[in-house]
Amino acid sequence: MARRLHPDTAPARLRRGTLPAACILACLLAASAAGASAQPEAQLEARVAALSAELRCLVCQNQTLADSQAELAVDLRRQIREQMRAGRSEAQVADFMVQRYGDFILYRPPFKASTLLLWLAPGLLLLGGALALFLRLRSQDRGKRSPALSPAERARAASLLAGREELP
Repeated sequence: MARRLHPDTAPARLRRGTLPAACILACLLAASAAGASAQPEAQLEARVAALSAELRCLVCQNQTLADSQAELAVDLRRQIREQMRAGRSEAQVADFMVQRYGDFILYRPPFKASTLLLWLAPGLLLLGGALALFLRLRSQDRGKRSPALSPAERARAASLLAGREELP
């Protein structure tokens, strides 16, 4: 037979049992919320790092924004982070940076008329260097050839080689 609780003591017992359960539930909800907010923050930082690796530091010029510790690079990374936090995509942020600083900020600038020399310069320099090397070697080769001998010089050289004449 089940024991019945007195009506006045039942709420006190329930309150004693639910207080720790409520605390545990609150802690679990807080931890879940913290984990949920940390996940988007980690994703945001990954997106910022990826875009920063595609943009050039305007101060260092041979480093990406991700690699540079210059003040301007730190400010630009902060701007990227704020814009992405506001909901802008990587393409929108990159377009903003290009509008503000030009194609120079991109590590891989687009192929268009204004960047044609930038894209073709390495090949042109390589071809120019190869042509200069070819011409230099060709001129050295011409200088090494012995000049043509006159018939008298040929006859004397032949007699020297034959041993009929001695050098003075």
